[in-house]
Amino acid sequence: MIEIQLSLPESVFSVTRSTPDQFVQELRIAAAVKWYEIGRVSQSKAAEIAGINRQAFLEALNRFEVSPFQVTPDELEEEITRD
Repeated sequence: MIEIQLSLPESVFSVTRSTPDQFVQELRIAAAVKWYEIGRVSQSKAAEIAGINRQAFLEALNRFEVSPFQVTPDELEEEITRD
């Protein structure tokens, strides 16, 4: 495993009302959700990046108001009308 070190002002933790460990976990989840949202990673890879299981990742998507489906409405309509 590779470790990455971030330098952050101490005020970040009081603003977010979190410990450094909680902040890092939330940062991982936020990055994974965003990368999933823009189609850069799959759900399973995003869950791995976030350090949580897929069920917890789906719950995080809901919390961040991101759809668990990576299909646009136009793609869905095309798929429905194709059959």
